[in-house]
Amino acid sequence: MMRRVKILVSGRVQGVYFRFFTQNKAKHFSINGYARNLPDGRVEIVAEGDNITLEKFIKWCHKGPATARVDHLEITELEVDEELTSFEIR
Repeated sequence: MMRRVKILVSGRVQGVYFRFFTQNKAKHFSINGYARNLPDGRVEIVAEGDNITLEKFIKWCHKGPATARVDHLEITELEVDEELTSFEIR
C-alpha cells in the first residue's frame, strides 16, 4: 500500500546540499516525490512509497546529511491521487 507524506525540515538545511542528499537517499529507498527549498529557510519534501520504506526514509530525514543540522520535522499525511514516478529536486 502506497503512502504519501509531506515533510517540512527545519534547521540548517539550505546551502548544505540537503536536497541533493535527500534525492540520493530517496532513490536508494525507491521513494518517489520531490524536495524543494522554501522561502522561510525550510526544506519541503513530498515522499511516496510503501510504509516500511517510507518510515526508514523519514528516520533518515530526522538527521539528514552530515553537512546539515536538522532541528525539527513536521510530517503531514497526504492523499495518494496519482502516483509519483521519480524523485526530483525543485
